Amino acid sequence: MEAAATSASASPQFSAVKCFSTSSLSSSSSVSHSLNFLRCKPVGKSLKFKHSNGFSIRASASGGGDNVVTLLDYGAGNVRSIRNAIRFLGFDIKDVQTPEDIMNARRLIFPGVGAFAAAMDVLNKRGMAETLIRYIEQDRPFLGICLGLQLLFESSEENGPVKGLGLIPGVVGKFDSSKGLRVPHIGWNALQVKEGSEILDDIGNRHVYFVHSYRAMPSDENREWISSTCSYGVNFISSVRKGNVHAVQFHPEKSGDVGLSVLRNFLDPKDGRTKKPVQGKASKLAKRIIACLDVRANDRGDLVVTKGDQYDVREQTDNNEVRNLGKPVDLAAEYYRDGADEVSFLNITGFRDFPLGDLPMLQVLRYTSENVFVPLTVGGGIRDFTDANGRWYSSLEVASEYFRSGADKVSIGSDAVYAAEEYLRTGVKTGKSSLEQISRVYGNQAVVVSIDPRRVYVKDPNAVKFKTIQVRSPGPNGEEYAWYQCTVKGGREGRPIGAYELAKAVEDLGAGEILLNCIDCDGQGKGYDIDLVKLISDSVSIPVIASSGAGIVEHFSEVFLETNASAALAAGIFHRKEVPIQSVKEHLSNTGIEVRL
Repeated sequence: MEAAATSASASPQFSAVKCFSTSSLSSSSSVSHSLNFLRCKPVGKSLKFKHSNGFSIRASASGGGDNVVTLLDYGAGNVRSIRNAIRFLGFDIKDVQTPEDIMNARRLIFPGVGAFAAAMDVLNKRGMAETLIRYIEQDRPFLGICLGLQLLFESSEENGPVKGLGLIPGVVGKFDSSKGLRVPHIGWNALQVKEGSEILDDIGNRHVYFVHSYRAMPSDENREWISSTCSYGVNFISSVRKGNVHAVQFHPEKSGDVGLSVLRNFLDPKDGRTKKPVQGKASKLAKRIIACLDVRANDRGDLVVTKGDQYDVREQTDNNEVRNLGKPVDLAAEYYRDGADEVSFLNITGFRDFPLGDLPMLQVLRYTSENVFVPLTVGGGIRDFTDANGRWYSSLEVASEYFRSGADKVSIGSDAVYAAEEYLRTGVKTGKSSLEQISRVYGNQAVVVSIDPRRVYVKDPNAVKFKTIQVRSPGPNGEEYAWYQCTVKGGREGRPIGAYELAKAVEDLGAGEILLNCIDCDGQGKGYDIDLVKLISDSVSIPVIASSGAGIVEHFSEVFLETNASAALAAGIFHRKEVPIQSVKEHLSNTGIEVRL
């Protein structure tokens, strides 16, 4: 996944992003580090998957031979997922340490993550660019993923122009958002596969997962390379193939069973198949259904999935215990099997505990990503902090640890509110906020801003300086207008900024997506706040995720039909099994709304 351009002067250096050993992340959290919360059964026994497409899962060999995949990981972003997918399919991994490792590879995977310029800089400084060109020119088995496809082209406009490897004619440019297109392109889209694509043979007209702001365009000069295209405002190149050289713009490691079939076909093209691939009905970008797991420590120190009622997660009983709806890893695996398009973890103890000391949350990500091959988002505590020993950590370092543990996106809440307030006050982008730092290095598609507003009714829309709208349901005193006050610290503190103003500001600061909650609707089961979702989704050009209030399947179709939301998130109705994910998707499909089935 390549980074969206933020400023030409902000060329990231990934060497500044440190990864932390678990031994250094010790006891600063007050949370019990018992791993009992992870699974009811021992690791490897509680997560069992039935594969509809006939995968043969082999035991991992001790190394060497045909079972080894060489991985070119240059040190940025979440490559744990591709590692897990490779191992899930029964292969071992050898990491590239020197240019000679590239030439010695039997098969090479390049999972490009981050910004085009930074990736080329690393390849050139390590003497790997020329070696990689030579490897590919020799028609050796190669698979590039996302940025790993874009780098094959002549150049990119991202913070550029920046020269690429020059193997395929063409310039990588940014999607045009001026005509209503939401950028980044995030979600599950359809491919137009050409004959002879080979590794795409088992896709069967089903959706695959994209997350990018830049794309390569078809031309007469690169036509012989193109193996598939995808439509998003324009028809762009979604995969290339020439001989043994393949590259895909989408993320197979995040595309469920369909993506695993693409990886398997590359890793073991001679592996015979007798079953025909399942045929889907994918035709365009699908609306996403996201399962959210609010994770926190209960009173015994175990990490559990809970669910609030207007953000109150405690049972209304004499014991007043934290509501326990299950174990996070098990529930995430269940939702993956049920067809969730993404899984989002919200660490709601994050504002009380140092995130880098919160080892259980990192372990949740690591274990989940071993068997869940759809995007994972984590939020809570993504901020600068100083630990008990006086060691200062930047939000970039915090996010880096989450990415390296398996997260694809991080969700920023309170810290983004403070940054937006300062930006609106001064009009200056300092580049120092967590939002700006992380989006500059990892791309804006890796940063979600979570907005937690509360409805404030007013009789006169001109009585406040914030954006007001006429609401469908009048207030307690017959008020016809309302503005949405943003909150921080889990909804406990109101701030002098509206949801509209915050959304516009964080888009300017580098957010790639907005998770739009509503405290008034949370846990009520009466539907999303359509007025709020419409206000925000009509005001920004980045994707908006509707959250809070879903109770029945009709609430999902309502929010998609009446607003420009790109995705809808739910928690309690899935945890309590009141509404299965597949029932939501079947209802949406029957309503004429494109979903991944």
